This record gives sequence, C-alpha cells and structure tokens, in this order.
Amino acid sequence: MQRKRAAGLPSDFETGDWMRLVSPPICRRFLLGIVILISSFCAIAQESLPRPAAVGAEMIPDAPRPQVSVSSDDGNGQKTSAQSQSTAQSGGDHSTSNQDLKTAIISGTVTDENGDLVPGATVELEGASPEDHRSAVANDNALFELNNLKPGTTYHVTVSANGFVTWKSPDLVLEAGQVEYLKDVKLTVLGSATTVTVTASNEQIAVQQVEIAEQQRVLGIVPNFFVIYDSKNAVPLTAKLKYKLSLRVSVDPIRVLAAAFLGGVNQAADTPDYGQGWKSYGQRMGAAWTDGFTDLMFGGAILPSLLHQDPRYYYQGTGTIKSRTLHALAYPFICNGDNGRLQPNYSTIGGDLISAAISDTYYPNKDRGFNLVLQNVLINTAERGASTLVQEFLLRKFTPSAKQTN
Repeated sequence: MQRKRAAGLPSDFETGDWMRLVSPPICRRFLLGIVILISSFCAIAQESLPRPAAVGAEMIPDAPRPQVSVSSDDGNGQKTSAQSQSTAQSGGDHSTSNQDLKTAIISGTVTDENGDLVPGATVELEGASPEDHRSAVANDNALFELNNLKPGTTYHVTVSANGFVTWKSPDLVLEAGQVEYLKDVKLTVLGSATTVTVTASNEQIAVQQVEIAEQQRVLGIVPNFFVIYDSKNAVPLTAKLKYKLSLRVSVDPIRVLAAAFLGGVNQAADTPDYGQGWKSYGQRMGAAWTDGFTDLMFGGAILPSLLHQDPRYYYQGTGTIKSRTLHALAYPFICNGDNGRLQPNYSTIGGDLISAAISDTYYPNKDRGFNLVLQNVLINTAERGASTLVQEFLLRKFTPSAKQTN
C-alpha cells in the first residue's frame, strides 16, 4: 500500500518509525552536528577578536607568570612535581627593575668652636671613584647638603674656610634612603690657643664696673664716677658698692678742693650770712662740703640701698639728639631699678630734700626756712639736669678711660 505524506512528518508515522528516529546512532549524529556547528561559530568569533596575549606580555612586565607543574610517577604510586623556575626568575627581574636607585643624603651646619655660624665654608665630598667627588658651599645659615649619594659607597667629608683649620669627617657608609646629619662640624681658628670660658657672678661684674668707674676722671683729674658708659652690660650694685662709690667721691681730694673753691666764691658773695673773715670762710667751705656729702650719702647710697635703685647715670650715647636730650633731662626724675626696670627717681629727689633739710641746721638763721629748703632742692635738680646733658654730649670725650669702654 502506498503511504501518503504531508509536509513535515508523514501523517501516518508509526511507532516503529519513532523508535528508529531516536535510536542512538541517529542521536549521536544529530548531537555531533550541533557541536560542530557551535565550534565553528566560536572559532569564527575568536578570529574576529584582537589577541592581547603578546601585548600584555610587554605592557605588564610585573604581572605574575604561570607556574608550570610536571607530575610523574616514581614507580611506587607516589607522584612528584617539579615547579618551573619562571616565577623565581621573573621575581629577580622585577627586583632589578625596581632597585632605583634609592639614594642617600649628607647634610650639616658649619660652626666654630664657640657655636657661631660659619657661612660660605667649602664642603668637599670624596668617594671610592673620581665620579663620587663633588663640592658645595655652606649657605648664609651655614647649612650644606650633598644628595644623590650611592648606598654602600664609602665617603668622607672635608670642610674648610679662611682662617680656620680644615675639618675632616670619619668614613661614612650610607644605606639607601638614609639622611646623615653631621652634628660636629666645628672649625678651629688657625693659630688659636685653647680658650677657657669663665662665668662671673653679677656681684663680681658689679665690683669690676665700680673699679672701672673709679678710674673715670674728666681730663684725668675731676672725678666722674657716677656714670656708667657700658650701660648695655650694666648690672645692679650691691648696697656695699653703693656706699663705697659715694664715700669714694666724698673724700676725693678734688672734691675737697672744689668745696674750698666754692667757699671762696660764697665768701665773696657773702652767702650764706656767716659774715667775713677766715672763720666765716671755713664755715662756708664746710657747709659746701657737707651739702655735697649728705646729698651723696642719702641720694647715692642710703636711699638707693633701701629702695633698690641704681644711683648711676646710664649713658645712652646713640640715637637722635632729641632722644639723648630727653634721656639726660629725665634722669633727675627717672632711674633704673635694681630689677632692670625704669622707676621714679625717689632716691635722688629724696636725697636732695634730706640734704636741704639737714643744711637748715647749720646755716645761719637768715638762710633757714622751708622756702630756702625748697629753693635748694629746685637748684640741685636744675644743676643735675644740666650736668647730665653735659655728661651725655661732652664729658665722655674728655674722659680718657671712658673711650675704651663700649
């Protein structure tokens, strides 16, 4: 009987026909065809893509490389493996490419034995080979720096400057990245002897300053003791030194001669009202010396010791004429305290008042009274202002020992 077929499967497909269709040979052929089709498609797609393998090997030198293991049987059923040496070799290449060159630095500050900076010193560096030699100059702050030095190389540094003995370092071997700061670059002055620094106390310095003051004489004759020309280095006087200085001025022969001269002037002017004759002259001379003595002792020793004030005039010596004039005229009213600060000059003003009050006990009755005491105080203040002006602008030029002070 002839079978009729429609499009696709036959309409009268029987069970036996289905069994033959899904039999193993047919399935295998069908599956094999699909696999071949998929493989062909993948191969075509792979050919159309770029191949990065060769590029990657050049662009990523540090990428880890695959380890290759080879397994083998040792005959006893045990497997052994040998790992490729490519990883170790690649690691060595990586280390070499990254060893760059970490360098070292040597720096320092050049000073002399007193710790003062020595700018402009020449710094020489020497190494194992001529290419390691280089030089530098210490800057304005006496600093120098030698960089890009090779690790593991032996260096030594030489520092020289005009007027100094050359300084040399011990051998220096630096590690990569090390910064070596030389702390002991101290230059010795050529031909200098070993120096010893002696530190004196303020009291010892004050004694020396008083001894210097006692040598200060105008034209080498007139005492000029109550001024300190080295005012920047002045130290406070002890009470003992204040008394010593005041007594030293009071008993100086020139001071006695000045009282004798003033007594003669007052004798001629018939003041104070002691009368005339040698007795009156002696009274006037004695009054003049006593006026000065009481003023010096109270204003220069007793009150300064009690109030902790300095009785000396602090010479300024620099600045404008106006500032020096104001400084001199201010002295009767402003003084330096033992604490280094400016204070009202109670000692000088108080000394003038006490001295004038005491004079009221030995002056003639006609020359006594509060008005005369106040008048004497004002006269003394005006005289002191005039004398400090002369001191500031003139007397140092005529005081030989003062020219040697700073």
